[in-house]
Amino acid sequence: MRDCSRVGSYPQVAQVPQQTKQILNSIPSLIEKTFPVPARFRASLPSQVAELSRLLTNSRGERSLSYLSRPGYLSAYLHYFLPWNLYRLCLLLPTLEIKLSAGNTITDLGCGPLTFVSALWITRPDLRAVPLEFNCIDRVPAALEAGKKFFNALADSENIPWKINLVKKEINIQKSALKQKFGQSSLVCAVNIFNEIYESIPHSNTEKLRRLAANAAQFMHNEAAENASILAVEPGVPQSGKFISYLRAAFMELGRFPAAPCPHTAACPLLPAKWCHFGFEAEDAPKDLRRLSAAAKIPKERLVFSFLLTGAENKKSEDIRVLSDAFPLPNCREALPLGKAGRYGCSAQGLVLLAGEKTRVDNLKAYSLISYNNFVKQGIDKKSGALILELK
Repeated sequence: MRDCSRVGSYPQVAQVPQQTKQILNSIPSLIEKTFPVPARFRASLPSQVAELSRLLTNSRGERSLSYLSRPGYLSAYLHYFLPWNLYRLCLLLPTLEIKLSAGNTITDLGCGPLTFVSALWITRPDLRAVPLEFNCIDRVPAALEAGKKFFNALADSENIPWKINLVKKEINIQKSALKQKFGQSSLVCAVNIFNEIYESIPHSNTEKLRRLAANAAQFMHNEAAENASILAVEPGVPQSGKFISYLRAAFMELGRFPAAPCPHTAACPLLPAKWCHFGFEAEDAPKDLRRLSAAAKIPKERLVFSFLLTGAENKKSEDIRVLSDAFPLPNCREALPLGKAGRYGCSAQGLVLLAGEKTRVDNLKAYSLISYNNFVKQGIDKKSGALILELK
């Protein structure tokens, strides 16, 4: 019998390489050293983190677009959200096939304190000696300058051949392209910026969300070279997942095809009722960061995100991307014997329900790629409409 837990083209996203883990564990102390909090303000840092978290989630309407220009919010962001976002990207980036070579240009839209640049340096030691040019674009100069200062402390060398251009600019995706052109980039990335736009769109207004995704795709497409990669990472909530699905469709119309997480180029099987997102345990996060989270009363046990990486090649695959956590199958939806568990998956045949003994289903792991050859078709699940595939 084949061990399906070891089948797949990508490493498991939750497995952080040891070298990366060591660097991540040092991030909180590096941030404290680079952006020290005066002793008289140290006790109030958790409450500042909690207040900023409230503005970024439940009270978005009270937040100005340039909230990071306020010193208290910027300090809270640097000490809490920057390391968490780094940790999340350091889970994701090692699993992605992003090819960069000497002389390539990377455009980072809405970069904040250079989170993506720092995560790329942490996770891609093979690129640290490669001359690359980064155009880091954000509306808040204070965030840009803080990001450059942090990256210099992280890299800890005057000889890093990465050229980082800080560009203060408002990003208006309605205008299809930046007024100041930087040339066509080999990688265009947008991490956590589109949710600031679509968060105000009612969930029932799918047409407006679709149009926004089409505009975002066109904007990034115009900044990218023909064979470039384009990466968008958003929070793992329903509106974000649906936005990513519409973004995927818009990119395909522009001749840019999904490279990850989608294992196929058929229509997204998750719209309109479900959404694509991935959740992973945060138990390996730095202890100092978890202590600050607890003090702010917003402990993180899981990190959840939606993302899309596009490429120029239309790849065809018979693999299944595992989407969900494992869950019990009461009566196994009338199609399988009792005692089974399941996970949802995405495939060229649409949404699938992967079923089997609980221990084996647990071993599949969310985000992994599994071959169809490991399963036997068992009909259609009446609840979800998914094709039921039982582990051999």
